[in-house]
Amino acid sequence: MLVQPLTVGPILGATTGETARVWGRGVLEPAGEGPRRTFGVARIRPDGLSRFRQPVFFKMNPNFDMPGVAMFDDLVPEKVYEYQMGAIFSELELDDLGPDYPLDWSNIDTVGFQTGATDRTRPRSFVFGSCRYLLRLFGSLWFDNRGDKTFRSILGQIDGGKQTDQIVMLGDQIYADDLNIIAPDETLDEYNARYRDAFSQRYIRELMSRVPTYMTLDDHEIEDAWPAQATTRDWMVKYPAAMHAYLTYQASHSPLMTMTGPSKMVGVPDKLWYTFSDGCCDFFVTDTRTERYLSEDVLEREIIGDLQLAALMDWLSDGSGRVKFVVSAVPLFPDSASKEDRADKWGGFVRQRTQLLEHIRRENVKRVIFLSGDLHLSMKSELVSPGAPDFRVLSIISSAFFWPYPHRSWRRYQLSGPLEVMSDNVYEVVNTSPAQATDNFTRVTADLEQVRLSVLSRKGDPLYATEYAY
Repeated sequence: MLVQPLTVGPILGATTGETARVWGRGVLEPAGEGPRRTFGVARIRPDGLSRFRQPVFFKMNPNFDMPGVAMFDDLVPEKVYEYQMGAIFSELELDDLGPDYPLDWSNIDTVGFQTGATDRTRPRSFVFGSCRYLLRLFGSLWFDNRGDKTFRSILGQIDGGKQTDQIVMLGDQIYADDLNIIAPDETLDEYNARYRDAFSQRYIRELMSRVPTYMTLDDHEIEDAWPAQATTRDWMVKYPAAMHAYLTYQASHSPLMTMTGPSKMVGVPDKLWYTFSDGCCDFFVTDTRTERYLSEDVLEREIIGDLQLAALMDWLSDGSGRVKFVVSAVPLFPDSASKEDRADKWGGFVRQRTQLLEHIRRENVKRVIFLSGDLHLSMKSELVSPGAPDFRVLSIISSAFFWPYPHRSWRRYQLSGPLEVMSDNVYEVVNTSPAQATDNFTRVTADLEQVRLSVLSRKGDPLYATEYAY
């Protein structure tokens, strides 16, 4: 049986020292009254060995646009492996596809990656960013795909020897509402097609196949400023379609999804936030978009649900000793000078922001760093509290991977001075870096003493670099 190449992927998702998830999309081929039965197949070997392990077979579900996820387990931390992934057509049942099933892998590329670190002191280096615009009009007949060069630059760094342990994408992986007005997506088929276009571009596809990739969503996975302008019809039609596609293409290869064995994924998650760890770094990937509660009463407004907020605070003060990276699609600080723009960020949800900051201050949590996107500019800011000399929180904003229109000006933000909170304690924004208002990505390298960050242009040119000691 000839193994067929994937139509999208593979995407290397959640990866630990012992396991790795790999996602791929097969071929949706009609057969009679329904699609042809398709199974995914994947196999892995340690780098340098000629023999692969026995293949893993898994279903590719037409109800979710033909994706599948394989889990590789019993891996060794910080070791390089090679894998192959593809699809086959078969009328057999999944349980009948075993190690003796004949497979021809001649059409399938071999991809290498490295497992994570279980040593809590191990330094880590990762790349993050957000907002990759891919204008797709006239039924996909016209693209503006210049943004793929950003991922070519990241690949160039990796091929040049730069350690890259993760790629973290902080939202707006798609723009389902081109220019906000031109043919916005509404149906599941439209959202799925948007993801297929975005994730099958040459360089992003190669990058996600080689480096563990973690994602969260922001508004443009649904519509601009969601849910501030949502109609009843949007909630009934657009939102279910958008979330179905998000689960298919972004969440399904994350730690969110429960796997039973190497080939079976169970159920649908009841939340979209999750955590993971690698070496000296802990990550809490928030969902700051779908749990929002908008109210005229500022005391009632919520950017995340109570359960997520409680989990985030517990995670911050769990005593792990690692660097605490909070991944938030929208910035915690600094605030926009515009009240309307601020309403979409943490600055529009002051009660919960205050709760979070007061918890960090009260529990004396160290090494807290917020990673954010959204703004279409990149910068670093620090938050201090004059009444608590040990309190320090870092904000690193990185956006956009690609935006073909004028970027925002740093003048639109309050880059120093007191932050609005509902507390007698004062929190002050200080040491804001020069803002980079151009297409870019940010590399973060962390150990238990300091974090180093560098902002690079879409073409890989250095724009700004600094160090921050905890």
